Amino acid sequence: MILRPSRSPYSYRGSVRKLVLAFDMGTTFSGVSYSFLDPGLVPEIKGVTKFPAHEHVSGASEIPSIIYYTSEGKVGAVGAEAVQDGVRYRAEDEHWVKVEWFKLHLSSKLASNNGNVAHEKIQPLPPNKIIVEVFADFLVYLFQCSSTYIQETHPNGAALWKSVEGKIDFVLSHPNGWEGPQQAQMREAAVLARLIPGTLEGNAQLSFVTEGEASLHFAIHNGLPQGVIKKGEGVIIIDAGGGTIDISSYARSTSPSSVQYFAEIAAPQCYFQGSVFVNNNARKFLSKYLFESPYLDDIEHIIHCFNNTIKPRFRDGNAVQFVKFGSIRDNDATVNIRSGQPKLQGSDVAAFFDPPIDCIITAVQQQQKVAKKPITHAVLVGGLGSSDYVLDKVSRALLPAGLNITRPESHVNKTVSDGAISFYLDRFVRTRVSNFAYGVVCAPPYNSSIPDHRERRSTAYRSADGIWRIPDAFDVILPEDTQISEIREFRRLYIRTFDGCESLKSEGFKPREIWCYRGSVADPQWKSVDTENYTKLCTIEIEWSSIPCRRKEKADGTGTYLCFEYETILIFGLTELKVQIAWLNEKNLEQRSEARIIYGTNACK
Repeated sequence: MILRPSRSPYSYRGSVRKLVLAFDMGTTFSGVSYSFLDPGLVPEIKGVTKFPAHEHVSGASEIPSIIYYTSEGKVGAVGAEAVQDGVRYRAEDEHWVKVEWFKLHLSSKLASNNGNVAHEKIQPLPPNKIIVEVFADFLVYLFQCSSTYIQETHPNGAALWKSVEGKIDFVLSHPNGWEGPQQAQMREAAVLARLIPGTLEGNAQLSFVTEGEASLHFAIHNGLPQGVIKKGEGVIIIDAGGGTIDISSYARSTSPSSVQYFAEIAAPQCYFQGSVFVNNNARKFLSKYLFESPYLDDIEHIIHCFNNTIKPRFRDGNAVQFVKFGSIRDNDATVNIRSGQPKLQGSDVAAFFDPPIDCIITAVQQQQKVAKKPITHAVLVGGLGSSDYVLDKVSRALLPAGLNITRPESHVNKTVSDGAISFYLDRFVRTRVSNFAYGVVCAPPYNSSIPDHRERRSTAYRSADGIWRIPDAFDVILPEDTQISEIREFRRLYIRTFDGCESLKSEGFKPREIWCYRGSVADPQWKSVDTENYTKLCTIEIEWSSIPCRRKEKADGTGTYLCFEYETILIFGLTELKVQIAWLNEKNLEQRSEARIIYGTNACK
């Protein structure tokens, strides 16, 4: 039995009409969904199904994530236009630069949990172009396509579009493995594309959602098994897309029973083993297979044909496969090419799919082990998830573990963009799980009764407050694998000390740093232990002038010192990190301010 929730007129509580646009910028294909929000009306999710050079495809909801840049660095062709024969010929003649898989440049190192690194086969960006600019160019194109589609397909479309100009919110989806640094670059691209202004008000117009969470929202509206909805059984969302495989696990909260709120029950994972790696595996095989054949020069065209024909239709590892790429004049008996079709053994083609399939199976089994609730269901979505062969192999492998694999009835290529709109409207997920331990590097007071302190006695120093301290301690604010509600705060008290006014002037106020530990030490306490797994997430700028400066007696009785006492508050329950600073004023009442978060180029490497 499949249960679907209904959306109410109160899903949107605003007082004026608004438009929300969700851009799913995938590694290989991208799509757009949208919803007009009118007070008192039930919002509907719709998709942009017509793009330039794609009009002939009825109901087409995705376009290739490709941009051609001219030799002058201007946009020459985008999306479906970029794969037209005429454009390809012009690009060759005029030396245009083709950019694809550009989304992956947003992450300096997207390493999967099984050791694969994202940089394989990623093309360099054009000269004098940075990823934020390329991302912005594609956002501009998607926005223009959305505007044109709405104005051409809706009754009084031009007037409808004009009514929401300046009142548009945006949702951008991204892989589970992306964090604040990638979100910051995406926001910068949205500002550069002039989708939003670079102000606090503009920031409020843009939301982020992981592909796993967007897929859950899509699955909720397109059918989840009865056990998930009524009994609160765990479900894994397997988003097998173009570049990544995103694994997320959820269970419905049983209280209150009338509301369908979901909680993450395991930290989401991201693996770089998406659909493009099936092509990569085919390319490696054919490069060896055709090594001494003149048709080696046609390998990219053969891969293109494989991607459009054999790959989506492949079902049987025992059946011989033929990849039609040429005409009856194209023959090479030494490599089994006849009439423009190389003959491939089904077992060889099956091997192209093996690494992604193995990745999915292993990842799901790992989620089952660590999840905070038993998991009995899985939902497979995404471009690679549309493969019947992948569905069959994954289902057979996981059936002994008691896992029921399903696939939504609707088009899985609309999963993320439609789900992103649902995320904006419905917010079904109210609790998430921390992937890592987050905290600050600090210097606690020296305590001779603690063995770790005695080992580090030679590094101790006397601080301005007269206390001996040990440097490079990791003070955890948010532990790993912790369930976080949207309103839950994680806070710790810290003190900044100075010898006096001269010291305060000379040393100044350095920005504080938030660090995360990504290793396997159960209770991380020292940055010098497993150092390579500590990474600086961001720096935070604090408005120190608002925090009272107090003069206190030194612990050793040698005088006084100046200090600032404040609490660092991390709010992780939403899809973006927020940091606040709290302190007590002269009346002993708490005051707060938002800290400005700055992500460096090395964050999350």
